[in-house]
Amino acid sequence: MLKQELNFKLQQKLSPQQIQLMKLVQLPTVAFEQRVKEEMEENPALDDQTSEYDDEYGEQDDWNTDNDDYGDDQVIDTSDINIDEYLSDDDVPNYKTYTNNYSDDDEEKSIPFAQGLSFIEYLKDQIYTYRLTAQQFQIAEFILGNIDDDGYIRRELKSLVDDLAFTQNIFVAYEEVENILVNYIQNLDPVGVGARNLQECLLIQLENKTQTEAVELAEKLISESFDAFTKKHYSKLLTKYDVSETELKEAIYEIERLNPKPGKSFSSSGKIVEQITPDFTINIIDGDLELSLNGRNVPELRISNTFAEMLDTYKKTEKKSNQQKEAVMFVKQKLDSAKWFIDAIQQRRNTLLYTMEAIMKFQKEYFLSGDETKIKPMILKDISDRIGMDISTVSRVANSKYVATPYGTFLIKDLFSESLTNEDGEEVSTREIKRILQDVIQDEDKRKPLTDEKLTEILKEKGYPIARRTIAKYREQLSIPVARLRKEI
Repeated sequence: MLKQELNFKLQQKLSPQQIQLMKLVQLPTVAFEQRVKEEMEENPALDDQTSEYDDEYGEQDDWNTDNDDYGDDQVIDTSDINIDEYLSDDDVPNYKTYTNNYSDDDEEKSIPFAQGLSFIEYLKDQIYTYRLTAQQFQIAEFILGNIDDDGYIRRELKSLVDDLAFTQNIFVAYEEVENILVNYIQNLDPVGVGARNLQECLLIQLENKTQTEAVELAEKLISESFDAFTKKHYSKLLTKYDVSETELKEAIYEIERLNPKPGKSFSSSGKIVEQITPDFTINIIDGDLELSLNGRNVPELRISNTFAEMLDTYKKTEKKSNQQKEAVMFVKQKLDSAKWFIDAIQQRRNTLLYTMEAIMKFQKEYFLSGDETKIKPMILKDISDRIGMDISTVSRVANSKYVATPYGTFLIKDLFSESLTNEDGEEVSTREIKRILQDVIQDEDKRKPLTDEKLTEILKEKGYPIARRTIAKYREQLSIPVARLRKEI
């Protein structure tokens, strides 16, 4: 049975302007600069207010964030211009009804960059120096194509033999592929490239070193006792090879100097090393903290006078053709979009500064001293409550932004941490506990490393009653191995 009902439902929807603002707030400085440039290219109604000033008076201060004015006395306010009164309902152009909620920045854009010689190309250039047959060159190139960024061949050679047959129409024996790998590819630079596992990688590097007694012993340790060596069963190794502790130390020192990931040593591996650009800077001036926002490469935008004057000219025209009406609607759309964008930039700036200022005041003791033990427990809600903004807004500000301080540059989100209660009933940051744990392990006797149980006792003596499993969790987060693997002789 069909039945009609009338239901009322309260829904909250974000306007396109709000969506645009959230996207801008989330962008770090470099991406934000790129976004502003893209908007200026796409919207001719936007002008760079600083360009004329720079040409006449020279460059402004790169770090000046005091000027909040995004216009000047000559800018025409388009909000007072009502174009609709000049158009009848029948003359509305088609593009006025188009949805304008989407923009190109909804999709991730790839920024082109100059690329040097890749790691694989570097290896191929070396392989061409050998005297090989045409088929051998094809096999070598195919093997090189299966080398990963660390410099390893992770696939079984049998699989490579099958792939050569099916994809390259090259039918070759397993021994031939292994011969090219071992006798040619594994002799390329950097030393150790083309290894099938860590053990083989270390052996290749040891074989290429000057053969001293320490190096020869190191080769034996890796080739014959790799499992015992990785588990640091030093007493067994001393007995097996009948050597002194000094001789074993020298052999271990040779191994420690090797590169377990030879591919990483190639600096131009086709990947661009990311340079961190801080979004905020905190300085200490006369014992007080001073916060500034990095806006050095962001132009001060204004509404284009040319576009605004076009509307004024249209007003004064008595007879308006359909073509003029369509043109003025296009101009109005671009002006509105420009005004929204300028407003969004200003709101982004205010939001970033307001949020970061609250974080700076919350962690004032740390920013003044640089002592990580002074970092207070802080969660997103703490800052959200202070500034009266949603937690998601604080998260967008903290998640991908960097702050430069007198003690280094780091992610803002690293300042956030959970809290634990010490024996005095005070809340302390988990970062403080991790730092103390790190210091205790650093000062331990490496011949007898501290177990997690012993670490638990030490931290309890220091006033931090923490469970052993929590100690283990923090140790793993700090990338510190278990006691057995920290042992030295």
